[in-house]
Amino acid sequence: MAGDTGGVLATFGLEGVMLDTTDMIVLSVVLCALIYLGITRLFPAGGSKPAAPVAAPTAGSSYMSEDWLSRMKRTNKKVAFFYGSQTGTAEEYAQRLVVEARAYGLKAAVVDMQDADFETFSTMGEEIEGALAVFCVATYGEGDPTDNAQDFWDNLKSAVEEGDSGKLAGLNYTVFGLGNRTYELFNEVGRYMDKSLTSLGAKRICPLGEGDDNDDIEEDFSKWCEQFWTATCNEYNIDPEAIAVDNNRLYELTVIEEVPRRVFVGEPAISGTYANQRRPFTMKNPFLAKIEVKRELFTDTDRSCLHIELGIKGSNVRYTAGDHVAILPCNKPALVEEIGQLLGLDLDQLISLTALDEDVKKKHPFPCPCSYRTALTHYVDITSLPKPHVLRAIADECEEPSAKEALLRLSSKQGKAEYAKYIHQEHRTIAHVLRDHRGAKPSAGLLLELLPRLQPRYYSISSSAKEHPDRIHITAAVVRFTTPLGVEMGGVCTSWLDSLEEGVDTVPIFVRSSGFRLPLKPSTPVIMVGPGTGLAPFRGFLQERSYLQREKKAALGDTLLLFGCQNESKHFLYREELMEYHKEGVISNLQLAFSRDGPEKVYVQHRLREVGKEVYTLLKEKRGHIYVCGDAKYMARDVSRTITELAVTHGGLTEQQAVNWAKDLRKRKRYCEDIWS
Repeated sequence: MAGDTGGVLATFGLEGVMLDTTDMIVLSVVLCALIYLGITRLFPAGGSKPAAPVAAPTAGSSYMSEDWLSRMKRTNKKVAFFYGSQTGTAEEYAQRLVVEARAYGLKAAVVDMQDADFETFSTMGEEIEGALAVFCVATYGEGDPTDNAQDFWDNLKSAVEEGDSGKLAGLNYTVFGLGNRTYELFNEVGRYMDKSLTSLGAKRICPLGEGDDNDDIEEDFSKWCEQFWTATCNEYNIDPEAIAVDNNRLYELTVIEEVPRRVFVGEPAISGTYANQRRPFTMKNPFLAKIEVKRELFTDTDRSCLHIELGIKGSNVRYTAGDHVAILPCNKPALVEEIGQLLGLDLDQLISLTALDEDVKKKHPFPCPCSYRTALTHYVDITSLPKPHVLRAIADECEEPSAKEALLRLSSKQGKAEYAKYIHQEHRTIAHVLRDHRGAKPSAGLLLELLPRLQPRYYSISSSAKEHPDRIHITAAVVRFTTPLGVEMGGVCTSWLDSLEEGVDTVPIFVRSSGFRLPLKPSTPVIMVGPGTGLAPFRGFLQERSYLQREKKAALGDTLLLFGCQNESKHFLYREELMEYHKEGVISNLQLAFSRDGPEKVYVQHRLREVGKEVYTLLKEKRGHIYVCGDAKYMARDVSRTITELAVTHGGLTEQQAVNWAKDLRKRKRYCEDIWS
């Protein structure tokens, strides 16, 4: 760990920090004092009970010790917007609804579902007359709740099973679910919550809204909002014509003139953790992993796929084959500089955004205080496509008539088609918008509040800890494209990784556990379908089974791998490794599909049909497991349909029986997917 400190500090602008002998003496004295204070705090004189330890403050966390319901009662709020969010969209929608609620004269709170224990929630209808609970909930993975909603979900299901039909009596509610129709269980969480809340006695005041991230989720949300506010006005006798927004901001920006003791330089939650790395490493305290190896996997001048090995030696970061590693990316310095120039900012000026209302879930929308440069580099997504409400907010601050008119038109219902062309089809980011409308000079605070947060990027780990305990491997296709306007663009994280230097640079990471797991018994047959970078987790699986065969003398069950890519000569990932595994018997059947090498396009689902009898036998008779990784929109759907076809063709099942059989495989975790759209 100590040997990596220089590289860690250099990556985050803290190079040059050296400790001489005097520093060490001072630090030793301070440490002794802290130990003494800690002991006297934990074991005070007089035999009284030990005092509870005080947690270090974290950025963006709840900043009131009072629970959310008590705070609502004290501040006379009737409406709570709950969010279950994995990537930040549901949280953003909840925040936007709070702002709109003000316009309707409703005092409302935002509640993170991880803070909303179900027992407290179940009393909301009793404690607050006319209480309204609004849920913005995303479905994650295979019909699962998001991490922050898991406990609430589990307790809701338990309450439904207990069958108390009056548990939520007196509570009004509605649900907006966020999902993606390319997944098998579209909006499963939103649909279940909507049904369950009614069964427990709550009153639905507006029909379930469903947003499809594969289409136009923003339009879905806007349409539902119209329904929701109409229903809310009817329920609470609000005159919709009397809407007036005095202040539609949740946060206020303050320029900091004197440098405070704690300044964030990119840490996601706790200041100083990048300069002083301490275990355990988590989402709020990522480990700075050195890029030990970075090499190109393709032999294609137009496309790139990186093999990267992240060093984790001494970190106590643990992973299992099938897990995901999250990387916290940085925006490009050149883009940060351009936005700074467009807004007329001194990028090194320290700032803080602070909530105007104590019931805003987070005191700060991102870690503060920090510089403009840090905010635009680490915390704000400046490459996302700006949504209509952002353009409208910029227009509201705009004094130049032509720019104001153009932005108002783009953000209006009448300008929907123009917005779709200008923003989505031509792929314009906030920098493009500001460049095109130089008369628009939005305040920095407005943009920093309204632009989405920069989210971690998750990658399927392509190694096994049994073979590589000190490194995490990832296999990442570098995203590059040219917009219709001829502008070269790239993915935030993969472009950043591509720019980093092997053996020098570090990246902040944490590991997220996954349900994508090998069977407990190595003798259980496995079928793996992974075209392109969908091969990543299966490389980890193969390493693990190879280790068990070689070191533990385990007998392996049949192992069928179906891999595909465009061209064998250019895009065949880990060719030598796969061939060696096949030779050793770790892979018993290797099926390859090269879609651009022949007169007809051949994909993994075609190969799956060709070995259909073997596949059905392994699943039906030998109790095997099937794993699918890669594209959700086409490949995963086609594979799912193919599996049911195989049950009809080789098992003699009816179509409905085949569908039910496939569903049962999923239920028993014998049909697992790690897919994306």
